[in-house]
Amino acid sequence: MTTLASAPLRVLLADDHAIVRKGIREFLEEDGAITVVAEAADGREAVQLAGEYRPAVAVLDVQMPDVNGIEATRQIKAAYPDVRVLILTAYDDDPYVFALLRAGADGYVLKNADSDELVRAVKVVAADGKVLAPDIAAKVVAQMTSGKPAAAQEQVESLTEREVARAVQF
Repeated sequence: MTTLASAPLRVLLADDHAIVRKGIREFLEEDGAITVVAEAADGREAVQLAGEYRPAVAVLDVQMPDVNGIEATRQIKAAYPDVRVLILTAYDDDPYVFALLRAGADGYVLKNADSDELVRAVKVVAADGKVLAPDIAAKVVAQMTSGKPAAAQEQVESLTEREVARAVQF
């Protein structure tokens, strides 16, 4: 029986910039506990490769040609619920953040994160945890405490006790 401790975490990368994918791959594989099994240049290819390779985590950008990261997240989560989705993007705009959370993203990290933060985020998400970059977490909290509970309820589903416990651990 293979355990997560002995087998590297299998990751799919999706970003429309080849040089960015190469850098992310190097950051992740440098850790030794993660291996990138496939790379996609657009969202449609990411969905296809998620089905073909069944990675533990799909690391997706938001803005990609053909199918964007929001729709790719929605499709991956619907077709392959065992695949965890970590968003890695430069976009921290509210519409992206909340659309991706509604689509089922398990984490949201900004591209200005350092390599250790990215590796840690992949590991947390792979272990069924939730990860939000501090700036993104602040947006979620602001939305939830803005005095507009109905709007916030529409945009973000309630976390389970387990999700809350894991989020606090991060």
